[in-house]
Amino acid sequence: MSELHRVRAWADALIRHHLDPRFGAGAWSFAFDNAKRRAGLCNYTDRRITVSKYLAEKFEDDEIHQVLLHEVAHALADPDAAHGPRWMRIARELGYVGGRTHHGEIAHERAPWVGHCPGGHEHYRFRKPVREASCGKCSRGFSQAYLIAWERRAA
Repeated sequence: MSELHRVRAWADALIRHHLDPRFGAGAWSFAFDNAKRRAGLCNYTDRRITVSKYLAEKFEDDEIHQVLLHEVAHALADPDAAHGPRWMRIARELGYVGGRTHHGEIAHERAPWVGHCPGGHEHYRFRKPVREASCGKCSRGFSQAYLIAWERRAA
């Protein structure tokens, strides 16, 4: 599990080394955000790289370092590059070894809604479920036999 002060130090070092963090117009910065499903974000408008404080606390140091490299590559590649070949080339040059998107764990312990299917799988929602849903692990399509029963966690 990463300590937030170390994550900030790594981010600041990567920005200093790769993104010209001088004060004034064009300066890039780092911040933590409250995301619970995504690990990082490159905000071109504000010229800020953010990392989920919740996931940073859960992930190992190497995983968070990879998230930072992923976002720095976005900043270097420009918004039009998305996760295309230009971004991938830059990311690899920085030492990034992951894929195009994050498929790791979410901050499920913070999800206020927990669902259980008849097959025993747990599901998490950050917003109140408004319609019936069935378990995608038990059935490829919607199935009444695998309806998820939702309950709100105690605060």
